[in-house]
This record gives sequence, structure tokens and C-alpha cells, in this order.
Amino acid sequence: MGLGNHFKRIIRSGFINFARNPVVSVVSVLIMTVTLFLIGSLILVNALLSFSLAQISERVDINVYFYPDAQESDIFALQDELETLPEVSSVDYVSREDAIAQFRDRHQDDYLTIQALDELDENPLGASFNIQADDAAQYATIAQYLETNPASFSIEKINYNQNKEIIDRLNNIMNTVQRLGVILTIFFILISLLITLNTIRLAIYGAREEITIMRLVGAENKYIRGPFMVEGILYGCSATILTILLFIPATLWMSKFTTVFFGGMDIFAYYINNIPQIFIILLVVGVLLGVISSFLAIRTYLKK
Repeated sequence: MGLGNHFKRIIRSGFINFARNPVVSVVSVLIMTVTLFLIGSLILVNALLSFSLAQISERVDINVYFYPDAQESDIFALQDELETLPEVSSVDYVSREDAIAQFRDRHQDDYLTIQALDELDENPLGASFNIQADDAAQYATIAQYLETNPASFSIEKINYNQNKEIIDRLNNIMNTVQRLGVILTIFFILISLLITLNTIRLAIYGAREEITIMRLVGAENKYIRGPFMVEGILYGCSATILTILLFIPATLWMSKFTTVFFGGMDIFAYYINNIPQIFIILLVVGVLLGVISSFLAIRTYLKK
């Protein structure tokens, strides 16, 4: 019962401290909100880039061109083998007839090319594959498989080398974005931790007489520290709620740009659909920032 009363007193004191120091509380919440907003922005930016890169990756493929005299049985056998590979997402077969039809369609306004094609006795184009991988990094493995496959004698050209630069660039962008996101997140967390720590020190300084009296009457450090820990949790919760609300108009305004410049992704719809996950992430970060800042601030004071 005594422990329960102490716990209730700590919670109540934390709320009282939060309300009694409105300036300090507002400053702490706003600073933490900026940090959480930046972290949330990184989450959304990462989602935008991942979506855009996925769209680009879908347009990048390996084109395999066969000799005109290649046997369809060999081509279909190779297609069956490719479709069993875990790296391969899809294999689209383009027959010789489809290839010549597509060629004519692309050059329908080029009279000389069409005339030259009509003068040929047979179709000069061979069949082809358009191969897409589950991951852009897997194209090299697929190209190597094709080059060493026994059916490679029927392959005239594999255009992986032409696409390799684009594929490598995509992988580099993905890796850079991930590393930059981690670095920026750590940086802003540290900045917020330091600023929140100092603002909580102001709150502790304002309650120094009360803390001194508590220490004189023999109060344990955990009971002195408790209200400030609760106060830090309230900072984190308040900042999280404010951040979540701020993202609603922000993402709504940004959606008209993201649908145009980021492969058709509606960032507002993404945000609304993922609010629970984003809220949990920001809440955990906000509460941890508040608790750690409060713990360090009061710990330094209690050592004096």
C-alpha cells in the first residue's frame, strides 16, 4: 500500500511539475517535436525513395536476344529454367513475330526502314526475353547464369552490361539514403537530448528548494528522481501527439508534389495508412528522449 501511494505521489508530482513550469514544458515539447518531426520526415523520405527506386527497378531489366535460327524448344527450356531461379521475378517471352511487329510499330514513320524490311525474304529478328529480378542487385547473378548456361550458344546478345551502370547507380543510391538516414537520425537525437537535458535542468533548478527539503528529510533518490522522469515522459508523449498532428496538413500539402515527382506515390495516403506504426516509433523515441534527459539531469544534481 505504501509503495502504491509513493507511486501515485510520483505520478501526481510529475504532472504538477509539467503544469507548474509552462514555459519550460512548452520549450521542451517544441524542441522534442522538431526532433520527432525530422525523424518522421526521414521515415517518409525513405518511403518515397524506396517507392521511387522500386518503380525505376521495375523498368530496368535484362534483355536476352536470340539468333533468328534458335530453336523455340531450346528457348522455352531456358525460360523454364530461369523461372525456377529465386532471383528471377518474371521472364517475358517476345516471339520473332511479336519482335518484328514491335519493330514496325516503332519505325512506322521511317519509310526507308520499312521499305528495306519489306524487301527481305524472311524475318531478320530473333526472339527475346525481358527478365526482371526481385532485387536490382541480383541482375549480375542472372547475367552470369545466362552466360554459363549450356543454351548460351543460341543467345546472340545479353544487354546486361548496358544496364549495369543504371543498376549499380540504383544500388548506390539505396545504400547512401539508408546510411544518411541513420546518420541524420543519430545527429538529431543527440541534439534533442542535449537541449532537452538543459531545459529539464532549468525545471530542476526551479524546484531546488523542494529537492533540498526532500533530501534533508531522508527521501530516497528514486523518489526525488521519479517526478522528473514522469515529466520527461509527458514531454515525449506531448511531442509525439503534436508531431503526428503536424504531419497531417504537411503530408496533405506534399501529396500533390509526391504524386508527380515520386512515381505516383501519394504521401498523404501512405501516412494515413501507416499512422499506427509511425506513432509507435515516434512515441518510443520521444519517451526515451524524455526519460534519458530527465535521468541524466537529476543524476547530475543529486551528485552535488
